[in-house]
Amino acid sequence: MQKILLTLFSITCSLNAFAWGQTGHRVTGAIAEQYLTPKARTAIHVLLPLEDLAEASTYADEMRSNPKEFWQKIARPFHYVTIPAGKRYAQIGAPKEGDAVSALTMFSTTLRDPNASVEQKRLALRFVIHIIGDLHQPLHAGNGKDKGGNDIKINFFWKDSNLHRVWDSEMLDQRQLSYTEWTAQLSRKISPQDVKAWSVTDPLIWIAESSRIRDEIYPQEEKISWDYLYVHMPQVKRRLQMAGVRMAAYLNEIYQ
Repeated sequence: MQKILLTLFSITCSLNAFAWGQTGHRVTGAIAEQYLTPKARTAIHVLLPLEDLAEASTYADEMRSNPKEFWQKIARPFHYVTIPAGKRYAQIGAPKEGDAVSALTMFSTTLRDPNASVEQKRLALRFVIHIIGDLHQPLHAGNGKDKGGNDIKINFFWKDSNLHRVWDSEMLDQRQLSYTEWTAQLSRKISPQDVKAWSVTDPLIWIAESSRIRDEIYPQEEKISWDYLYVHMPQVKRRLQMAGVRMAAYLNEIYQ
């Protein structure tokens, strides 16, 4: 019985920590597909012949209920960073158990390693795709005080929720669009100038952006609906667009 309860607790914690939810992650992957170089596209196809970036983007979350130690302990910190208000990541660095930045570095090294196995590279690629999406969700650059907004209880459109969940999925789901519809809408609004400006592959820059946004999104009232959506939905859209463009730029750099 105790083992069952621990498993359920683990699953609940994992669900609460998803970034962008499945829709948002798939959007970032689908946008990235449009900006891959032929060389990167070929290398990715070798590793994931039956899987596009949209499908691969959710793998690291879907496996968090796997009981193996890697998923329940080692990989758990790979989805976020902690940046106290007024600090930069360079001042804090990764904790001893690692975080999204240290994991991104590790998995990128695996993808470049000619001696790494196909299975190692396949896992690494899926994590790289996922982590880039995570780092563009503002609450995955948490302040260290409220579990990335999970402790901030919110009533969103008259339903109990929390701030993290609102940003992960509920603002996107409120529009009742599929990930392909979101991808089509957001892709149309990405200009060549945007691609040039956003193609930054330094994760510390992505984190600095996310932490600045994070400090602006805590609502003053517990009950939020249309007004909050009006103010912050443009930020959600922009972060998804930027994550997709940067995912492609990062992968293109690895496979150049």
